[in-house]
Amino acid sequence: MAPVRPVTFPSDLTFSRLSPSVPCIGLSPLSTAAGHTDRHPQRRVPEIGLGLTGFGIFFSLLGVLFFFDKGLLAMGNILFLSGVMLTIGLKSTMQFFMKRQNYKGTIAFGLGFFLVLIGWPIIGMILESYGFIALFSGFWPTLAVFLQRIPVIGWLFQQPFISSFLDRYRPKRVPV
Repeated sequence: MAPVRPVTFPSDLTFSRLSPSVPCIGLSPLSTAAGHTDRHPQRRVPEIGLGLTGFGIFFSLLGVLFFFDKGLLAMGNILFLSGVMLTIGLKSTMQFFMKRQNYKGTIAFGLGFFLVLIGWPIIGMILESYGFIALFSGFWPTLAVFLQRIPVIGWLFQQPFISSFLDRYRPKRVPV
């Protein structure tokens, strides 16, 4: 006669309250599609933030493509800002927007955001674009280095004409 092995259940099954040995039909709320249990769901917040930021940029571009559709632009703005907040955190976002050297960009971006929401999308997007450039101008050198290291198209950004253009606007110290 074969030895009897104990029955084991996967860790993502929940147990009923009546009997701890009888699993319920459903999976626990922390289980993922692959069947693995995610014990730290707060680690997913930056990933969700990056997704929201990407969707915000997508909706903003779609709003410009559809002749400054104010609904798409407003949705893109809201998704972009919420994505940035989830990616780097609320405190870091507030510190970034409230830095003394970022006041001009913050005011322009906020005023443009408000103008898009009240229905003046063209003027709002012009102000937002200026504010975006003013706010994130310190990150352009980091973006240039990143673009030069992309495997497929990096060689294009390493060409002498383009790399000299990128080097001209690169400060001596990269902020990140």
